[in-house]
Parts: sequence; C-alpha cells; structure tokens
Amino acid sequence: MRLHFHPGQWQAWESRRRFVLVLAGTQGGKTSFGPHWLLREIQRCGPGDYLVVTPTFPLLDLKCLPAFLWLFKTILDLGRFTASPSRKFIFSEEGARRLFGERYDPYQETRVIFGYATDPESLESATAKAVWADEAGQKRFKLGSYEALRRRLSLSRGRMLVTTSLYALSWVKTLYDRAKAGDKQIEVVQFDSTLNPQFSTAEFEEARTTLPRWKFNMQYRGQFERPAGLIYDCVNEATFVPRFALPVTWQWFQGLDFGTQNMASVFAAEEPETKRMFVYRTYHAGGVSTAGHVRAMRHGEGNHTGLPLLAVGGAPSEDDWRAEFRKAGLPVRRPQISDVEVGIDRVYSAFQSGKLFVFDDLGELREEIQTYSRKLNDHEEPTEEIEDKSEYHLLDALRYLISERGNAGARRMRSALVGFGDVGPRRGARGEEPAVARGCSDAEIERLLDAASIEQREALP
Repeated sequence: MRLHFHPGQWQAWESRRRFVLVLAGTQGGKTSFGPHWLLREIQRCGPGDYLVVTPTFPLLDLKCLPAFLWLFKTILDLGRFTASPSRKFIFSEEGARRLFGERYDPYQETRVIFGYATDPESLESATAKAVWADEAGQKRFKLGSYEALRRRLSLSRGRMLVTTSLYALSWVKTLYDRAKAGDKQIEVVQFDSTLNPQFSTAEFEEARTTLPRWKFNMQYRGQFERPAGLIYDCVNEATFVPRFALPVTWQWFQGLDFGTQNMASVFAAEEPETKRMFVYRTYHAGGVSTAGHVRAMRHGEGNHTGLPLLAVGGAPSEDDWRAEFRKAGLPVRRPQISDVEVGIDRVYSAFQSGKLFVFDDLGELREEIQTYSRKLNDHEEPTEEIEDKSEYHLLDALRYLISERGNAGARRMRSALVGFGDVGPRRGARGEEPAVARGCSDAEIERLLDAASIEQREALP
C-alpha cells in the first residue's frame, strides 16, 4: 500500500515517541490518519487487543468508525465488525495470517475494541497494546478516561495516538505543556486545516475573518488559546506549583461537595505568614458509605500536621449529609455563603491575588479549573449560565472552602468541632491515633484508593 500523507501526517507517522499528539485544524486529516497508524502498531506489536476511543459513540459512528472500516474491512478485508453486545473488530484467521506472517498465533485472538470516554469506567476492563484516541480535546473526553487508557497500556508499555481539534484547555493542554518543557515521551504535531490539500483556502480565510480569534486558532489551526466564557480566566501556569512537603505548622482545611455517586473533596493548607493557600490533595469517589468516605478522606492525613482538620461544604439544604458525616467522625460546617456567583467571585479573587495555588499533579482539579466555562450565545459571547455545571464537583468543594475562609476565618470554623474531641488528624496527648469511623472495611478503603487516578494515588501523602 502506498501512502500519500501531507507533511503534518508524515511528521506524526515518523515519530517513535510513546505519545503522539496530532493537534490540527478541522478537516486537516487527523481522523483519516488514525487507522493507518493503528494498523502499523498492530502489525508491529502482534496479536492481542487494541483500543479506539472517542468522546461518545455517536461521534465514533459519525467519522472515526467509517474511516477505520474503510481501511481494515473494505481495503484490506482483515476481519469483521460486530456492534453487539459491544463494538469490536475481530481479525479473521486469514486476515491475521496475512498481517502477522510467521508471528501468527492461532491461540490468541486479535481485536480492536471501540470505547467512549464520557464514562471512564467503561475503559477499565481491557488490556491493550496500543490506543488511538480521536477528538480527545473535547470536554467530554475526561481526564479519568485518559488515565484509564494509560493503565490499559501499562503492561505492554504501548503507544497512544491522540488526534483532535482543540475545544478547551483540557488534559491535552497538560500533555502539550509537558512536551514543550522537554518530555521526550511526547511528540506534538500541529498544523492548519489548509495543510490538507483538499481543504479550501477560501474557506480558511473566511473563517479567519468571521470567527473570534480564539476559536479560529483552536479549531482551524490546532493552537491553544484561552476560550471565551472561561470563568477562571486569570489562572495561568504560575497557579500550578510543584508538590512540596507541607510544614507541620501550617493550618489545613477541607471543602466538600456531597453526592451519592460523586462525593468530592479538596484539601488545602495555609501558609501562616502570607495566608496563601495551597491545594495539595483531592478526593472523588462514589458508591460507598459515609463512614467509608470519611476513612478514605482521612487516609494519609494523620502525620501531616498537629492541627485539626477543619471541614466545610454542601448546599444549605444538605443538613442530612452533614449530620451523616458528623456521625461518622467528621463534623462539616454549613457554608454561610450560599450564592454560587459570590463563591465564584471569591475563588477568582483568591487566584487573581496570588492567594490560592494548586499542586500541579492534581490533574482532575486542574482540568476542572481550566474548562469551567459559561455557555456562549449565538454571537460567541458568554451568558450567565454555567456550561455542564453539575459536572464540576471538585470546584464546588473548592468554592465552599474558599468562600468560608473569606467569610468566617479559622476561629469560627474551628468552633464547629467543639464537643467532638480529636476528630481531626492530630495525635492525642498520649500519641494515640485520631478517632475515625469504623463502618468501612480496609478492603473498601483500598478499593477507593485503587480507583483514584494514577497522579492522585502518587500524590497521597
């Protein structure tokens, strides 16, 4: 087969790095390149399982799957595609023999499994030798899905191709920044839509003159810009700082956002002299008892500092949740600021004034901060409505915390702990461990910790 790639595609094809990011303009030839890259990886790595992942199945069916089947089925006739009970392409014996030659293994099936990234848990069952992630720059392609794909590749140390136009400052931006900082595992390939010789130059120039600059650069040039409607637009790279050991003299706090399937919490420590706060840990889990959440949240916190943990969170109406946490050993104060916009203003002010920082290995929180946006109207202007507001659980927890710190201060928050003894992380006078709820087994806690992201697990103190 003779390939006629344009220069941007050739750069991606020739890269031998483990992670290849193809960030390009719309219709620039990203998706049509993906099947060829994956076919070479299958031929190189041999029989086994491979993954193709898009943000949603409708997006898969629209372009990615047709491009894949055109090469694997129509041109090469390597096997058959099945859509039920799950989408997969299964290599036939003849197809596998032609592709692998002497390496053909009659006892090992070769499959390409198709998944969607809106639900990270849907990607957890496979072990893959290579992954193609198409349109991974969309907000619906979650950081948790990328991390799940990394875990699926861990045994084989397999490669990943990311092909996407740009829509937001998501986890793809974090990989991009790592590459620009010198990470030799990551190759970045960027090109305009017009590098595809079939793309109309007139169309490109019309988009340049009619679209906002940020949108044109992201969607027609594959270049990162700060999109309109971004709520925390004051945040920059200086906001995310390398992890360091927290001094034992620092006071530290916890914000919570309640939910049966999305229990979220952020942990922050305050520098006494400057009153700067550093978010050093996050927690996001579901499907476990309140006592289990409390024990998991407390895991690893005991030796950080001799001061008690002060907790605040939940909407004003969520007194039942606060009561459950109190029973489980973690008193949670009701926030005195209930208005969402007031809370957003306080977080914004803390970021802008250099009083709030985030450890740079907290990927999930970083992604929420960099994608938290207002919906745009037909003129690409921000409205008052927050886009996908219910998806930002860690930011809600941060908002509760920062709002209360600005409103009440540590002394008033600390009063919520009166009568509950040493429920915080400090050891008692005799050196005994702090009191924690016992309603959750160690196995349940380990399940929660295993479900945490790769970065988060490593970041636990």
